[in-house]
Formats: sequence, C-alpha cells, structure tokens
Amino acid sequence: MRDLERVGGLRIEALETGLPEPIRHAGTAASPRFLELFTAVFRNPNTREAYARAGVRFCDWCEVRRIQRPQIQPIVVAAYIEELGCSLSKPSVKVHLAALRMFFDHLVLGQILPKNLAFSVRGPKHFVKRSKTH
Repeated sequence: MRDLERVGGLRIEALETGLPEPIRHAGTAASPRFLELFTAVFRNPNTREAYARAGVRFCDWCEVRRIQRPQIQPIVVAAYIEELGCSLSKPSVKVHLAALRMFFDHLVLGQILPKNLAFSVRGPKHFVKRSKTH
C-alpha cells in the first residue's frame, strides 16, 4: 500500500480510500470539486482540516440514511444541523454549518448544483458573555 498523498500538509485519505458515496454519485465533475475545495481553497491547515471533516461527516450522514444528491434539500441540511446540536456544542455546530455553506457554494460555482442548499439554514444562536471588567 502506498503512502497517502499530502496536499498542503493535509492528508487526503479520499484519494486512497474513495470519496463519500453522495459525491461519487453526484457526477464526474463533483469529485474534483470536492477534493479541490479541501486542498486548494483554504490556506489555513486547521480550517482546511475542520471543514474537510465536516464535509465528510455530512456525506457519511447522508450515506447512512441513503440520501442521494437529488434528495438533498435545505430541509435535509437543517435536519443534519439539528441532529449535530444534540451531540456537539453550539460553536462546533456553527463551524459545521459554515463548512457546509462553503462546500455547497463551491459546488454551485463549479456548476454542479443550481443553488447553495445550506444558505437558508440557520444555525444555533450562541452568545459569548463578557464580564464587566473587560
């Protein structure tokens, strides 16, 4: 087995093990766009890794529920975000939603999707309270 490829410090396991099923079934143009987003678009390696994890997690969630790309609508993204809210903190859920918005936006720009399916989905409200001394 050859070493997994690294792009900009990120280990791209998808190149070795295969892409998530919803991406593979979205057409031949979707796979390069998916990999491009998580290898070429983000300069910060921490953001790149967090967003890649979020994108793959969403695809895995869809795969478990047998949701194919044509079935993914804002209500499906909203259901995913609600479910994440049961196991993750509000800031983490907001990061996942931001990653999905960027992911779908990248697919729209590549003419894979007609619209951003996560654009209208609202995340949880999170307020940071500051003390009076700051």
